[in-house]
Amino acid sequence: MQINLNNKSVLLGVTGSISAYKACDLARLFIKAGASVHVVMTPSAERFVSALTFEALTRNAVLTESSESWASGELNHIDIGKKCDVFVIAPATANTINKISKGIADNILTQTALAFNKTLLIAPAANTNMIENHYTVGSLKMLGVNEVRIVNPQSKLLACGDVGNGALAEPSAIFYQVAQALLEEEFWKDRRVVVTGGGTREKIDEVRYISNFSSGKMANALATALYLKGADVCLITTMPHAHIPKDIYVIDVESAEEMKDYTVDAVRVAKKGKMSKATMNSSQPVHLIQKKPYLFMAAAVADYTPKFPQVGKMKKADIGESWSIELKQTADILTEINKENLVTIAFKAEMDKEHGFSNAKSLMENKNVDGVCYNLLKDSQSFGTTEHSITFIMPNKTIDLGNGSKLDLSFKILKESQALENEQK
Repeated sequence: MQINLNNKSVLLGVTGSISAYKACDLARLFIKAGASVHVVMTPSAERFVSALTFEALTRNAVLTESSESWASGELNHIDIGKKCDVFVIAPATANTINKISKGIADNILTQTALAFNKTLLIAPAANTNMIENHYTVGSLKMLGVNEVRIVNPQSKLLACGDVGNGALAEPSAIFYQVAQALLEEEFWKDRRVVVTGGGTREKIDEVRYISNFSSGKMANALATALYLKGADVCLITTMPHAHIPKDIYVIDVESAEEMKDYTVDAVRVAKKGKMSKATMNSSQPVHLIQKKPYLFMAAAVADYTPKFPQVGKMKKADIGESWSIELKQTADILTEINKENLVTIAFKAEMDKEHGFSNAKSLMENKNVDGVCYNLLKDSQSFGTTEHSITFIMPNKTIDLGNGSKLDLSFKILKESQALENEQK
């Protein structure tokens, strides 16, 4: 999914870690998304990667101890931050972390950090003993108190040969958190949202199931867009989700029954408090929320499931030339969800050009939902595509969101959903 950071400017700080080369990959991700990237490097960082490398990648002059200039009013530790929307230090050594937390500004990067008055993110990279030293732990806590965002390091084999915490987060993980800092909106920030996606799989026996062609891509795009807007997202899906932000809480399910149970439970939790893994798995009471939660029901839930799923694998020789499978109707999740204090957006895919729209509008009335995203499909080949079109149906109006990528359409859906709630107030 291509995230649009056009007209955004990122200041990338690089310190003297063996992970400094990964900052090149991070810069590429920002540039690919359309952002302008400016780089500031400590003297130690230049021992690992040259300033020329970043200049070639970003097409912008790099701020270093030797390149700082006050003549042009551009390349110095004061002015470089003024033209950037966000500052991310990746990798950030334990030395730099401890300095910034204490307000020490004894090199070009820490001076730039002290002068920067917008969102600052720090992605630590250090030996396990250094990152877990009580001084560093205290510094990270102090930075968090001062609203500095910490991109947590990984536990893995480190460059020094030790195995443990301290490896730089993956560039994609850092990219997503910076993109969130650039794109988040107060309306969605910390709002609890449940998204369902994918086609459920109804077991016939241990190796066979009934399903549909739903790819789950729309739900993945919606969850990503919501994350980038700052929402607290719980994605309940039957499909792969490797390419969405890792911070999104995901519940993997298979059947319609599992989808129903987890969705009902997630909505219940969303109405009470934050949907972290600890919260979802805890029986303790959680704090009341102030923002109304949302449910985006994008899953293609099976209408019927085998009445008597078999244990083990049925043999073809035992079945014979024909096989009749008795089905029973599954529970309707949208009907069973308690919609009190909940904004519910349903999704309706139709292939009936003549009656599809009216069917989608009827869904809104019959299921008591706040809006319906209607998608007219041509055939089974229409599933799993990177682009499609959506018509957003609301009680008092209908908006054609046009054709586009699923991520772009997701942002449009969120915009209209926000307007919908504002109209209800």
